[in-house]
Amino acid sequence: MRLSCSLTPFILLFFLFLVAPAVSSAQATRDLVTMVGGPYFDVKLGRKDGLESKAHKVRGNVPMPNQTVHDIHGMFKKNGFSLREMVALSGAHTIGFSHCKEFSDRLYGSKADPEINPRFATALKELCKNHTVDDTIAAFNDVMTPGKFDNMYFKNLKRGLGLLASDHLLIKNNSTKPFVDLYATDEKAFFEDFARAMEKMGTVGVKGDGEGEVRRRCDHFNNLNV
Repeated sequence: MRLSCSLTPFILLFFLFLVAPAVSSAQATRDLVTMVGGPYFDVKLGRKDGLESKAHKVRGNVPMPNQTVHDIHGMFKKNGFSLREMVALSGAHTIGFSHCKEFSDRLYGSKADPEINPRFATALKELCKNHTVDDTIAAFNDVMTPGKFDNMYFKNLKRGLGLLASDHLLIKNNSTKPFVDLYATDEKAFFEDFARAMEKMGTVGVKGDGEGEVRRRCDHFNNLNV
């Protein structure tokens, strides 16, 4: 299955732990987070890989950039995650980038979002002006410290610097705003909650005997007839 590069880090975390080849992807995610300054978290070994990998089953099972807080939380809730854990995992957007098509509807036309920081909106409009011709154009999810895993993502939300609509909604929604406020002022609390949530994600959807396999190659089933 080809995974679109427009998936943001938050979506990739969800995908890598619940859809992609199990242990190697989880370890790679953990190592990347720690390499750029984020918290270390344990990855339980021994997970089996799935016997099915179909692109059409991804959408609807991972968060999308224009979904509401209610809809995104619904995906996490069915896997046993609280609202606080969902907000902590959203902090993965402190690194990475998103393609312009994921947020262009916030910039142009009659439905442009007036709550985006004006200078930020102007810069994004200039960056994305040719995005319909070149769909590779992208912006950093965290415009302030894009290469560092920190709590700047949450500080940005309070300044109107959230890139995606789903990011901005976290500071607007009364149920998620307290957690944004907490993580914006207390990086230690964010790191601790993020690490615990990532460890918990590693326990979701564990496959028993006959339900999966340990792939010899991450990008191939052991038996192509499965």
